Amino acid sequence: MGRLTGRRAIITGAGSGIGRASAHALLEAGWTVVLAGRRRDMLEQTASLANAPPSCALAVPTDVSQPDSIAALFDAVKNSYGRIDLLFNNAGTSTRGVPFEELTYEQWSNVVAVNLTGSFLCAQHAFRMMKEQTPRGGRIINNGSVSAHVPRRNSTPYVATKHALTGLTRSLSLDGRHLDIACGQIDIGNAATERNTDTSVGRLQASGRTEAEARIDVKYVAQAVAYMASLPLEANVQFMTVMATKMPYIGRG
Repeated sequence: MGRLTGRRAIITGAGSGIGRASAHALLEAGWTVVLAGRRRDMLEQTASLANAPPSCALAVPTDVSQPDSIAALFDAVKNSYGRIDLLFNNAGTSTRGVPFEELTYEQWSNVVAVNLTGSFLCAQHAFRMMKEQTPRGGRIINNGSVSAHVPRRNSTPYVATKHALTGLTRSLSLDGRHLDIACGQIDIGNAATERNTDTSVGRLQASGRTEAEARIDVKYVAQAVAYMASLPLEANVQFMTVMATKMPYIGRG
């Protein structure tokens, strides 16, 4: 893909996992990356592990469930860099195995606030900047997950929000078309992160059995994000699925 210069990205959930790996891939490709996440120490560790100079990796503690925190993030980006070329809506959460009938309103609302409303608000702020900046335009990538297509058992809030993200992706693609704003979605299956270490031990299957599942190195997901980000705005990866070949996604039900 080569190195890119002068391009600026925001990654939410950049303190660990897919967000951290994607930040490293973009930094290596020559991007300036704004690292957004709840914990400053984790964001700074992401930058440190990449050996990124302060001018290329800006840590901005952000809670995407809070509109004011998102607004502060984009104010910081505008004040520091003046433009935004890429938003990777990566931050997410789940209730992780809570039976549907036992879910609380608070659990549901928290997942919606982070996964869906947070992505909407970040995209809206990015959209406004991309519309007004010169040169105009930019790219938004949403982390959809394979749960945007097929659910796991006991994962209703996560699955519902990831399905909704597909609608957000399609809408932004249409509404941004005449403004040179591209939007795509990456659907990830079983990336090996700390968040899903239990997958390699045993996850509840559609059959009711608990079985270990194959995982893939998160670097392959990061490479896919970097590829999507590297394209000129005249080209777009609308949807991409990156998954462990042997995970039980195809035929999950």
